[in-house]
Amino acid sequence: MVKESIELSGAPMYGPYTPGVKSNGTVWLSGQIDVQAGEDILSQTQGALNKIDSLLANAGLSKHNLCFVQVLLADMDFYAPMNEIYGNWVADMEIKPARAAFAVAGLPADALVEIVVQGTY
Repeated sequence: MVKESIELSGAPMYGPYTPGVKSNGTVWLSGQIDVQAGEDILSQTQGALNKIDSLLANAGLSKHNLCFVQVLLADMDFYAPMNEIYGNWVADMEIKPARAAFAVAGLPADALVEIVVQGTY
């Protein structure tokens, strides 16, 4: 089994992990947060999705390769505004990824949203 690392230069790391891994036709991205994007859920959601787009591009892929998305929210009150940004992001996808979204007790760097994705190539 050959594994390839997917990196995103300049992005802060919050632990000992690889931002993305590509292996045997599958791609996994570590959870993406973007607290630098702003203090509100709209900005942080867009920032996390932008990082996902960049990581996928660095792997020679795009969001169209995604099969599953997991959204972790600091509060379920953020669900509707997150969904607005996410809905725009997947609007041009013929087959949108399966998805789960739920609230968690806390996220790294006090982020409001963290987005994890898996796909194929």
